[in-house]
Amino acid sequence: MDQRIINLFDEYTHKPLSRKEFMERLIRLTGGAALAAAALSVLDPGYVEAATIPEDDKNLTIEEVTWPGDNGTMKGYLARPKGRKKVGSVIVIHENRGLTPHIKDVTRRVAKAGYLALGVDALSPLGGTPANEDEGRTLIGKLDPQQNLTNYLAALTYLRQRKDGNGRTGCVGFCWGGGLANQLAVHDPQLNAAVAYYGAQPKAEDVPNISAALMLHYAGLDERIDAGIPAYEAALKAAGVKYQLFVYDGVQHAFNNDTSPARYNAEAAKLAWDRTLQFFGEKLGA
Repeated sequence: MDQRIINLFDEYTHKPLSRKEFMERLIRLTGGAALAAAALSVLDPGYVEAATIPEDDKNLTIEEVTWPGDNGTMKGYLARPKGRKKVGSVIVIHENRGLTPHIKDVTRRVAKAGYLALGVDALSPLGGTPANEDEGRTLIGKLDPQQNLTNYLAALTYLRQRKDGNGRTGCVGFCWGGGLANQLAVHDPQLNAAVAYYGAQPKAEDVPNISAALMLHYAGLDERIDAGIPAYEAALKAAGVKYQLFVYDGVQHAFNNDTSPARYNAEAAKLAWDRTLQFFGEKLGA
């Protein structure tokens, strides 16, 4: 697919670009409404088709859970392996559209690997993640950043208090969630491991506050996010933070999202995921 189309879609999903303006520009790029619709069908997610772990997996227990947040009750999607009493805990942080079926599937993948996995719905204070992705993207922009961070910190506290956890905690976030994974590393001194997929970097002056070990995955074609890598890596080195950083050449932002065929890269996604699980195994005791 034309890189200009992918760049436009990235702009649409990350900036206040209306659906109307996005479609008008997409039609101009593709040369017609029919071709625009065909391109959109490749870019837009297909959740059911891409699910890898079914909700009725016999080896998992799944439940909806709640905990007190800064501005109301927070809700989450919890998955855990059956037959395991004390396991490491992982918060799964969604992209900028909320706790979608794709992120619930990722949460099940984490649980399938042997962890207590919690997919937090950051939009809980605003009524929860809507079915319409455009509405979810709009609502994300209405969250108060400090309250949102506090709600995720409360989620970590909730996991540490559960009897089926071993007390060690980690997080993995994608896109919007990747940036938040970095922020959790900055603001939670008890966090053991943080994995950020193509996430915005924290301020250099905040990096010395990081106690967790980090794993950072970046897409080689993601100019917007990759621009922050040099300053972040320099700050990590200066602060003596333990980290691993990988740039996957020739792949797009959101390369792990297998519901978006135009950006998904199976080879890079598998390699990054294998590295992530090995990292969690070392840091969380699974």
